[in-house]
Formats: sequence, structure tokens, C-alpha cells
Amino acid sequence: MSIQRVKEYFRAFGMEGRVLEFDVSSATVELAAQALGCQPCRIAKTLSFLADGRPILIVAAGDAKVDNPKYKARFGTKAKMLTPQEAEELVGHAVGGVCPFAVNEGVTVYLDESLKRFETVFPACGSSNSAIELSIPELERYSGFESWVDVCKGWREA
Repeated sequence: MSIQRVKEYFRAFGMEGRVLEFDVSSATVELAAQALGCQPCRIAKTLSFLADGRPILIVAAGDAKVDNPKYKARFGTKAKMLTPQEAEELVGHAVGGVCPFAVNEGVTVYLDESLKRFETVFPACGSSNSAIELSIPELERYSGFESWVDVCKGWREA
């Protein structure tokens, strides 16, 4: 199970106790915000795409939407999200629990600028009813991210 992989991953850092599991679904930004009692913008949603035939993850704020022209300028291709089946196979987590932790080999993680306005954010932990609260420096460290990107819209106006 994917959440077990994530817990094992965080156990190496002595942080598995910080993984939160809920009795309700946190599979969408709105549901996660309800489960956590926080604003939806503080949910760090992980979006999965195919770029140059390889899976990439973009972690963005809950109120951000991918801006196709920015995405294409950054990655040289049209934004094409993975299907639920592709996400599970290529990334290692099912949709609703996709996160940047304990992913399959060959998956590249990017963090979107929309996250930088928060002290802490809540990414999922591999299941549709889990999350962890991380500071931005912790998110950088534990996600193994490649770089920061600016490929989203809608959040600056919020």
C-alpha cells in the first residue's frame, strides 16, 4: 500500500509520527481542507504529468491552476496529465493520494512558486485519507525536488 511506503520513507527521518490519517476522504483539495480544518490554498496538491515521455510531478498550492502557456514554455510540451492508471503505475501512488514522497524511480518533482507564500503546507502521503504538515524547507528536503517552477495561475489574485 502506498501510504506504507510513505510512512517507511518518513521513518528514516524519524518523522512517520507526523503522517496524519483521517476517517474521511482527503482525495481532493476541498476534502483535504475540511479534514484538516485549514484553507484550501494551504493544501499542497501534487499533479502528475508526462513530459518527454517521463513522469513529472508538480506540487502546487490548492488554489493554483496549471497555466498551459507557462507549462509549455517551461517543459516544451503541452500539459498532459497522467490517467489514474498511469499515475499509479509510473509514480507509485493512486490519484487522490499522489505525493512527492517515496515515488518510483525516474519521477522528477518540481515545486510551484504558489507554495512559497505559506509557512507550512499539507501534501498527501500516498493515500486518499492522509496528509503531513511540512514547512517549505522541509517540503524541499523530503520531496527531493529538482527545482522551483512558475507554471500556475489563479493564486496571485487570491
